[in-house]
Amino acid sequence: MTTAPEPPGDVPLPTGSTSPDVGGATDVWHRVHFISPLVRGWIALVAILYFVGRDWFEGLFATETRGRNPLPEGVGLLVAVGILVGVVVVIAAIFLVSWYFTRYQVTAEHVRVHSGVVFRQQRQARLDRVQAIDIVQPFLARIFGLAELKFEVADAGESAVRLAFLKLDDARKLRATILARAAGVVPDPEHPEEIVEAPEREVVAIPPARVIGAAVLSGTTIALVVAVVVVITLGIVFETPIIATSFIPILIGVVGAYWSALNTGYNFRAATSPDGIRVRYGLLDTRAQTVPPGRVQALSIIQSPLWRLKGWYRVTVNVAGYGLSASTEGQARATLLPVGTRDEVLQILALVLPDPGTPRPVEVFTAGMTGRDGVEGFVTTPRRARWLAPLAWRRNGFAVTGTAVLMRSGVLWRQLVVVPHERTQSLSIEQGPVDRRFHVSNLQFQTTPGPVNPRVLLADTATAWELFHGQAARAAEARRHGGPEQWMKPVPRGSAVAGATSRSIGDGPADGAASASPQHLTAEEDESSNEVPSEFVHEVDPTVVPGPGARLEDELEPEVMPDVPRYVPATTSEDAADGHR
Repeated sequence: MTTAPEPPGDVPLPTGSTSPDVGGATDVWHRVHFISPLVRGWIALVAILYFVGRDWFEGLFATETRGRNPLPEGVGLLVAVGILVGVVVVIAAIFLVSWYFTRYQVTAEHVRVHSGVVFRQQRQARLDRVQAIDIVQPFLARIFGLAELKFEVADAGESAVRLAFLKLDDARKLRATILARAAGVVPDPEHPEEIVEAPEREVVAIPPARVIGAAVLSGTTIALVVAVVVVITLGIVFETPIIATSFIPILIGVVGAYWSALNTGYNFRAATSPDGIRVRYGLLDTRAQTVPPGRVQALSIIQSPLWRLKGWYRVTVNVAGYGLSASTEGQARATLLPVGTRDEVLQILALVLPDPGTPRPVEVFTAGMTGRDGVEGFVTTPRRARWLAPLAWRRNGFAVTGTAVLMRSGVLWRQLVVVPHERTQSLSIEQGPVDRRFHVSNLQFQTTPGPVNPRVLLADTATAWELFHGQAARAAEARRHGGPEQWMKPVPRGSAVAGATSRSIGDGPADGAASASPQHLTAEEDESSNEVPSEFVHEVDPTVVPGPGARLEDELEPEVMPDVPRYVPATTSEDAADGHR
């Protein structure tokens, strides 16, 4: 985030209408919807009315004041109404001034928002650094047909830009405009206002019954049962009566957790489109997220003990900008699949990692989710260190494919973490005194802040060092051949040969690749990282834009909309050959 200079005094502002011409050729300044302050500050308004009218309302029902004038002595009805009207006018004036000084601008490279009256705030975000775009509709905003637009950048969870509120259609058009410019799509010079939303294909839809069942079988239910048993046991042991009020805090927490699971998982839809992965969910408050390709830094697949009965999993991600927020909203934003079957998890994985880097993706990822020991090439904790993790030593392990590192752990709460090679920012090895005694080490992968914590637990020390050096080399190589920041921008044919070099753990680093910070590249290497081989790029003519009245599918589908990536199980013949070997 950078600070933008104050706009010149002759910056053109729209007059007469608050609907932005987001697709226009000129980068003008626009204002949000004029009732936005009311939608944002209605809670404060209700609080003021509550404190002002509480005594008057209680006086209507009090026995000692019944029949008397509820107004203070010496204050007439007209004076009271005048005071109330004055307060409303002052609040409305504050809202109006706040709305007048809030304006935004979208250029070919940046999105800027200026706000504030006394304390001025100016925010600017580069379009090619946008990590995700969310359209949020709180319940009151839905009533008025408004929506809030959030642009996330790599700033540890703080929203670089928040536009609250716009008309829903305007918010969708603005999102399409920003994603198109961020992707490198050049609009038709003759019709710059013709901005259309990219098509999408739905890949996962969660039925409401499963969301309810997942909430009932979640860890909240386990915590509720344990809490009730503890309260009853303490009452019996100390021979004290069990007071019903003892369960009130427990019930409040449990009801809140159940409501959060239902509100964030209800009506969940995941789709793929050229501008990224689209996720929609919400019961009262609805949210539509768009995560552009390659913005997912790490992915985690978790299965709780009770979910194992139904074969359900939860998928969370680290995305730059979402941060480590512990709030319900922050956790929901970092969730790509709140509850799904194995096949749905593999489908989400295919969207995040279209090239798994192995000819047996279904078998490898399934071994990571449910397997143990050395199945499908996983390297586990050595037997000599089983006393450090008596239950999990056969589960803890890692595997390396041509495009990602897989780390699995946990026995009761199973977890599989996937980190693409090009998203490895840095590595560190940790070894305590007990670990040294058993010749094992822990390898920590540093990514952007988020709920996913990639770690290889209790690996053989020599193997951990081989992974340490080898992963640094693989990450640097993958970054050289990674996709461009503007993922829809045409790439000249004949670019560098693609694909991160697949190395086994025993290969070790290339010459001079012992550094554990693969993101530090030379200027030449950094420029070459934007070169992508033609066979991995959907080339699009930037001058071709759907004309007025054209069907979006007819114009974009053949050239822009790729097929939905899916993982295919290994063939029976391959399995038979593996069995013979």
